[in-house]
Amino acid sequence: MTRPSFWHGVVVAAILAVFASAFVAALLPFIGTSTVLRWVIPLLGLGYIAYLLSRSGVKVGIATTLLTWSITSLAIAWFVPTLPLYLLIHVGLIWIVRSLYFYSGVLPALIDLGLSIASVSAMVWAVTRSGSILLATWCFFLIHALFTAIPARIRRTPRSTTHTNPDHFQRARRQADAALRQLFSDNSRTHS
Repeated sequence: MTRPSFWHGVVVAAILAVFASAFVAALLPFIGTSTVLRWVIPLLGLGYIAYLLSRSGVKVGIATTLLTWSITSLAIAWFVPTLPLYLLIHVGLIWIVRSLYFYSGVLPALIDLGLSIASVSAMVWAVTRSGSILLATWCFFLIHALFTAIPARIRRTPRSTTHTNPDHFQRARRQADAALRQLFSDNSRTHS
Protein backbone atom coordinates (compact mmCIF):
# COMPACT_ATOMS: atom_id res chain seq x y z
CA MET A 1 0.00 0.00 0.00
CA THR A 2 1.44 3.38 -1.00
CA ARG A 3 -0.09 5.44 1.73
CA PRO A 4 -0.02 9.12 0.81
CA SER A 5 1.80 11.64 2.94
CA PHE A 6 0.30 14.69 4.60
CA TRP A 7 1.94 16.91 1.98
CA HIS A 8 0.21 14.99 -0.82
CA GLY A 9 -3.04 15.77 0.95
CA VAL A 10 -2.15 19.46 1.17
CA VAL A 11 -1.51 19.61 -2.58
CA VAL A 12 -4.72 17.71 -3.34
CA ALA A 13 -6.62 20.06 -1.01
CA ALA A 14 -5.27 23.08 -2.89
CA ILE A 15 -6.11 21.61 -6.30
CA LEU A 16 -9.65 20.66 -5.27
CA ALA A 17 -10.19 24.06 -3.63
CA VAL A 18 -9.14 25.91 -6.79
CA PHE A 19 -11.37 23.64 -8.89
CA ALA A 20 -14.38 24.19 -6.59
CA SER A 21 -13.88 27.94 -6.54
CA ALA A 22 -13.53 28.16 -10.33
CA PHE A 23 -16.52 25.86 -10.92
CA VAL A 24 -18.78 27.82 -8.59
CA ALA A 25 -17.62 31.18 -9.97
CA ALA A 26 -18.21 30.04 -13.57
CA LEU A 27 -21.69 28.59 -13.02
CA LEU A 28 -23.13 30.80 -10.29
CA PRO A 29 -24.27 33.60 -12.65
CA PHE A 30 -26.31 31.09 -14.67
CA ILE A 31 -27.84 28.79 -12.04
CA GLY A 32 -28.61 29.06 -8.34
CA THR A 33 -26.19 28.48 -5.50
CA SER A 34 -27.89 25.29 -4.33
CA THR A 35 -27.76 23.74 -7.79
CA VAL A 36 -24.11 24.67 -8.28
CA LEU A 37 -23.21 23.16 -4.91
CA ARG A 38 -25.17 20.01 -5.74
CA TRP A 39 -22.93 19.63 -8.78
CA VAL A 40 -19.63 20.59 -7.20
CA ILE A 41 -19.97 18.36 -4.10
CA PRO A 42 -20.12 15.05 -6.01
CA LEU A 43 -17.42 16.20 -8.44
CA LEU A 44 -15.10 17.01 -5.54
CA GLY A 45 -16.01 13.70 -3.90
CA LEU A 46 -15.26 11.80 -7.09
CA GLY A 47 -11.93 13.59 -7.50
CA TYR A 48 -10.93 12.88 -3.92
CA ILE A 49 -12.02 9.24 -4.08
CA ALA A 50 -10.09 8.79 -7.34
CA TYR A 51 -7.03 10.22 -5.57
CA LEU A 52 -7.52 7.84 -2.61
CA LEU A 53 -7.95 4.83 -4.86
CA SER A 54 -4.85 5.71 -6.86
CA ARG A 55 -2.77 5.98 -3.67
CA SER A 56 -4.18 2.87 -1.97
CA GLY A 57 -2.08 0.44 -3.98
CA VAL A 58 -5.05 -1.90 -4.26
CA LYS A 59 -5.89 -3.08 -7.77
CA VAL A 60 -8.99 -5.14 -7.00
CA GLY A 61 -12.38 -3.55 -6.52
CA ILE A 62 -11.63 -0.08 -7.87
CA ALA A 63 -14.22 -0.29 -10.66
CA THR A 64 -16.79 -1.67 -8.23
CA THR A 65 -16.06 1.10 -5.74
CA LEU A 66 -16.39 3.81 -8.37
CA LEU A 67 -19.60 2.29 -9.74
CA THR A 68 -21.10 1.95 -6.27
CA TRP A 69 -20.09 5.51 -5.42
CA SER A 70 -21.62 6.81 -8.68
CA ILE A 71 -24.93 4.97 -8.19
CA THR A 72 -25.12 6.11 -4.57
CA SER A 73 -24.30 9.67 -5.57
CA LEU A 74 -27.08 9.68 -8.16
CA ALA A 75 -29.53 8.22 -5.65
CA ILE A 76 -28.57 10.88 -3.12
CA ALA A 77 -29.12 13.61 -5.70
CA TRP A 78 -32.57 12.22 -6.41
CA PHE A 79 -33.79 11.57 -2.86
CA VAL A 80 -32.09 14.02 -0.48
CA PRO A 81 -33.76 17.42 -0.53
CA THR A 82 -31.59 19.41 1.91
CA LEU A 83 -28.10 20.56 1.06
CA PRO A 84 -26.55 19.86 4.52
CA LEU A 85 -27.75 16.25 4.45
CA TYR A 86 -26.53 15.95 0.85
CA LEU A 87 -23.08 17.09 1.94
CA LEU A 88 -22.97 14.84 5.01
CA ILE A 89 -23.86 11.75 2.99
CA HIS A 90 -21.05 12.50 0.54
CA VAL A 91 -18.63 12.96 3.44
CA GLY A 92 -19.83 9.60 4.76
CA LEU A 93 -19.10 8.00 1.39
CA ILE A 94 -15.56 9.39 1.47
CA TRP A 95 -15.15 8.03 4.99
CA ILE A 96 -16.37 4.57 3.96
CA VAL A 97 -14.02 4.38 0.99
CA ARG A 98 -11.05 5.55 3.04
CA SER A 99 -11.90 3.13 5.85
CA LEU A 100 -12.14 0.20 3.44
CA TYR A 101 -8.93 0.94 1.58
CA PHE A 102 -6.62 2.29 4.28
CA TYR A 103 -7.53 0.72 7.64
CA SER A 104 -7.52 -2.78 9.06
CA GLY A 105 -9.75 -2.32 12.04
CA VAL A 106 -12.69 -0.57 13.58
CA LEU A 107 -10.77 1.79 15.85
CA PRO A 108 -8.78 3.53 13.07
CA ALA A 109 -12.00 3.84 11.05
CA LEU A 110 -13.76 5.45 14.03
CA ILE A 111 -10.88 7.88 14.49
CA ASP A 112 -11.21 8.70 10.79
CA LEU A 113 -14.93 9.31 11.29
CA GLY A 114 -14.02 11.89 13.93
CA LEU A 115 -11.63 13.45 11.44
CA SER A 116 -14.42 13.61 8.86
CA ILE A 117 -16.68 15.36 11.35
CA ALA A 118 -13.88 17.81 12.16
CA SER A 119 -13.43 18.53 8.45
CA VAL A 120 -17.10 19.43 8.07
CA SER A 121 -16.83 21.67 11.13
CA ALA A 122 -13.76 23.41 9.70
CA MET A 123 -15.51 23.89 6.36
CA VAL A 124 -18.61 25.38 7.99
CA TRP A 125 -16.44 27.66 10.12
CA ALA A 126 -14.44 28.83 7.09
CA VAL A 127 -17.47 29.52 4.91
CA THR A 128 -19.32 31.39 7.68
CA ARG A 129 -16.29 33.51 8.54
CA SER A 130 -15.07 34.28 5.03
CA GLY A 131 -17.82 33.36 2.59
CA SER A 132 -15.10 31.87 0.37
CA ILE A 133 -15.68 28.56 -1.39
CA LEU A 134 -11.93 28.33 -1.97
CA LEU A 135 -11.09 28.65 1.72
CA ALA A 136 -13.95 26.39 2.86
CA THR A 137 -12.98 23.63 0.43
CA TRP A 138 -9.31 23.95 1.28
CA CYS A 139 -10.01 23.70 5.03
CA PHE A 140 -12.24 20.67 4.45
CA PHE A 141 -9.64 18.72 2.48
CA LEU A 142 -6.75 19.99 4.61
CA ILE A 143 -8.32 18.34 7.65
CA HIS A 144 -8.84 15.20 5.55
CA ALA A 145 -5.10 15.22 4.78
CA LEU A 146 -4.50 14.40 8.43
CA PHE A 147 -5.82 10.87 7.87
CA THR A 148 -2.25 9.87 7.07
CA ALA A 149 -1.44 10.21 10.79
CA ILE A 150 -3.98 7.51 11.69
CA PRO A 151 -2.27 4.11 11.80
CA ALA A 152 -3.69 1.45 9.51
CA ARG A 153 -3.99 -0.98 12.40
CA ILE A 154 -4.17 -0.36 16.11
CA ARG A 155 -3.26 -3.44 18.05
CA ARG A 156 -4.04 -3.86 21.65
CA THR A 157 -1.10 -5.06 23.61
CA PRO A 158 -1.92 -8.31 25.33
CA ARG A 159 -1.93 -8.20 29.08
CA SER A 160 1.15 -9.70 30.53
CA THR A 161 0.16 -12.78 32.37
CA THR A 162 2.72 -14.09 34.72
CA HIS A 163 2.98 -17.74 34.05
CA THR A 164 5.33 -19.29 36.51
CA ASN A 165 7.80 -21.58 34.94
CA PRO A 166 8.27 -24.61 37.23
CA ASP A 167 12.03 -24.48 36.64
CA HIS A 168 12.20 -20.88 37.79
CA PHE A 169 10.13 -21.72 40.85
CA GLN A 170 12.33 -24.70 41.75
CA ARG A 171 15.50 -22.65 41.29
CA ALA A 172 14.13 -19.86 43.48
CA ARG A 173 13.09 -22.38 46.13
CA ARG A 174 16.55 -23.96 46.16
CA GLN A 175 18.18 -20.55 46.51
CA ALA A 176 15.83 -19.64 49.37
CA ASP A 177 16.55 -22.96 51.13
CA ALA A 178 20.29 -22.43 50.70
CA ALA A 179 20.01 -18.89 52.08
CA LEU A 180 18.02 -20.11 55.08
CA ARG A 181 20.54 -22.92 55.77
CA GLN A 182 23.41 -20.49 55.58
CA LEU A 183 21.59 -18.05 57.84
CA PHE A 184 20.85 -20.74 60.45
CA SER A 185 24.34 -22.22 60.23
CA ASP A 186 25.94 -18.78 60.67
CA ASN A 187 23.54 -18.03 63.51
CA SER A 188 24.27 -21.33 65.32
CA ARG A 189 28.07 -20.76 65.09
CA THR A 190 27.78 -17.34 66.68
CA HIS A 191 25.76 -18.78 69.62
CA SER A 192 28.19 -21.61 70.35
